[in-house]
Amino acid sequence: MSDRRGRLVALEGIDGCGKSTQARLLASRLDAVATFEPGATRLGAGLRALLLEPGRGAVSDRAEALLMAADRAQHVTEVIRPALDAGRWVVTDRYAASTLAYQGYGRGLDLTELDALVGWATGGLRPDLTVLLDLPADVAAARRAAAGADRQEADRMEAEGAGFLGRVAEGFRTLAAAGGEAWLVVDATAPVAEVAGTIGRAADRLARDGPP
Repeated sequence: MSDRRGRLVALEGIDGCGKSTQARLLASRLDAVATFEPGATRLGAGLRALLLEPGRGAVSDRAEALLMAADRAQHVTEVIRPALDAGRWVVTDRYAASTLAYQGYGRGLDLTELDALVGWATGGLRPDLTVLLDLPADVAAARRAAAGADRQEADRMEAEGAGFLGRVAEGFRTLAAAGGEAWLVVDATAPVAEVAGTIGRAADRLARDGPP
């Protein structure tokens, strides 16, 4: 690369698409800082509990978006930007697009307002590459059900039901279609190794050619 700044790669998709696994694999391939949202910082861990743990009480749609923005602001300040400034690559399991997909397409909040909120919370820091692990909502639900024996109660987002997750999945596809070369859409029904290879090759191109 021609500059010393690292690169930011965000993996996105609905719960059950395999992005956490792929984020770990990519971070290992790149020797990158591996992180996630929400909850990667001490402040964020508390916000994550408020946002996702069942039994915490109702959270309004706007409050949910603001709590997500607070988590992301701390995440960028404490984890992401220092690593990038030090020349490290960062791979994050969820980032800005999740707010637009979940709180925008899923909850129905205004996308323009949410995009402005995201920009303010991140100080304008956008991913160099966003990878969408595209998976139909019903397949994702089946995957989560198959893994249910090893898990506790579904979190608030997972418990929203098929209609909500379907809107979120379609929202991600819409964002990817509008995002051009800064997005990579990967068929998440493919085997793990095949998905990892596709993502890895895209990261190699980013390292070689820089952001689009």
